[in-house]
Amino acid sequence: MVAVPVISIITPVYDGGHQYLSEAYASLTRQTLPARWSWEWVLQEDGRSRRPLGALPDDQRVRYAAGKRGGAGVARTLGLARARGAIVRALDADDLLTDGALQRDIEELARHPSAGWCVSGALDLLPDGRLVAGPYDPPAGPLSYESLREAYEADRFPVVGTHLAARTDLVRAVGGWPALPALEALALVLVCAAVAPGRMLDTPGGVYRKHGEQTTAHPEYWHEAEFSTMRAAILSRLDSLQRSQWRWTPHPSEDH
Repeated sequence: MVAVPVISIITPVYDGGHQYLSEAYASLTRQTLPARWSWEWVLQEDGRSRRPLGALPDDQRVRYAAGKRGGAGVARTLGLARARGAIVRALDADDLLTDGALQRDIEELARHPSAGWCVSGALDLLPDGRLVAGPYDPPAGPLSYESLREAYEADRFPVVGTHLAARTDLVRAVGGWPALPALEALALVLVCAAVAPGRMLDTPGGVYRKHGEQTTAHPEYWHEAEFSTMRAAILSRLDSLQRSQWRWTPHPSEDH
């Protein structure tokens, strides 16, 4: 029997941050996929309350676990350990997938077998219900490490890290999401770009919900000293990868 290829959607969630999970799930159920493909939704609670589980449907494709609190980056990487798919796709608990997003991710990586990852354009969902395109979305095509790093150092990173789709083997090879208190999704895009070719999809693949309760809306999230340290941690890791000259190569058994 030929195994059915799977794309694993990885979502970190915490007690109190799960009020939009039903909408995220609805956006998953509307997805179309290439022939033979299926999806699984891997949720990892950052904590052990298990209360977010009550917001989830009874669906065998939804896989939930809880663990010690360590932040979103740790939760994402714990979810990665349980992923069964050839491709992992990030999705925050308060965001949505646009229709066709998963199919576009899978097909983009199939068309470009040497690419390890891709990221799609974003739509911001404002509190008044308006959808606004991301201001810095680059054009479709290759995304170079050099351009992404330059944009990051200029504080105008052009893509949304939580819209990353990457080959699972690549994400595991680079250690998953960094254990940082913030910026972990952006950092993973940069790390993947440092060791593997990537692609930009200009069709929006996700809706980034802006609301008063999101983590990035809290003043403590933007603590200047911590941000300086986190930026240094990301840049030093990138420098080490570049000096090592290690490059990821596709595994021959991966589904393309």
